[in-house]
Amino acid sequence: MKIQSKFTFLAVVSLFLFAMPEITRAQQAHVKLFAHRGGSYEFEENTLEAFRSSYGQGIRGFETDIRITRDGKLVIFHDSSLERMTGLEGTIEETDSAALRKIRTKKGSPILFLDEFLAYFQDKEGVYIEFEMKTNHPLYDEVTLKKYCDELYKRAMASRPQGSDYVFTSFDKRPLRYLKSTYPGVDLLFIKSAGLSREVIQELKELGITRVGCKIEGTTRKMVEEAKKQGITVSLWPGHTINDFILGVGLGADYLCSDIPVEVNSWVRGNLPWVDLQ
Repeated sequence: MKIQSKFTFLAVVSLFLFAMPEITRAQQAHVKLFAHRGGSYEFEENTLEAFRSSYGQGIRGFETDIRITRDGKLVIFHDSSLERMTGLEGTIEETDSAALRKIRTKKGSPILFLDEFLAYFQDKEGVYIEFEMKTNHPLYDEVTLKKYCDELYKRAMASRPQGSDYVFTSFDKRPLRYLKSTYPGVDLLFIKSAGLSREVIQELKELGITRVGCKIEGTTRKMVEEAKKQGITVSLWPGHTINDFILGVGLGADYLCSDIPVEVNSWVRGNLPWVDLQ
């Protein structure tokens, strides 16, 4: 029988979670919540204010994006193109850092540089940060790629606060392979625009990586369990809504990415006390 009301499948999942017997709730779920671009639906993405605000409201996990300027400076910025965020033409990779420092976003924020980002978190112990390496742009040839990877890894790890996890992630296998071969202790995560599958697990094995970030859509609990049995840490995205978070918990994810981390954090603590957000 089809559900003809406004309840979606995910809403039904929510009701199921609320209806769980107390004995089941006692088996607490553990998941790490982290803020996508600092919480891109709640704050202006990848700005210092976004990270400062989400941290100030209790978030301890973050994701950000790293690009390199024409003169070799590392910048916190998702798109290669400046247009969506600033309304200007051009790309990060083809612009000098001095020019970028003069640019403001459409909401008036300065473009955030890696050094400023690292300085903010340097005294904040126990954070989890994913540094997504945005190296798919054609300008990242092998020479530029190695320079980029070396600079990012060394600067980030030199500033990492005590008890914190700094993870380097990418859709692009090249920086993952380079970092793994150059810095054996590096913590890496491979991102896929697909649900978790045996094919994805095989790609991980070929890379020698034990962390994966897959889409919630297309991921099953069975595949998450299978991945965990093989020692793989599973992160799921995107997290646009509270229902996305609920589904991710139900699938058994270790980490959940969210564009509304502050809202999720508040809602979970008020409604699902058996979920430990770590």
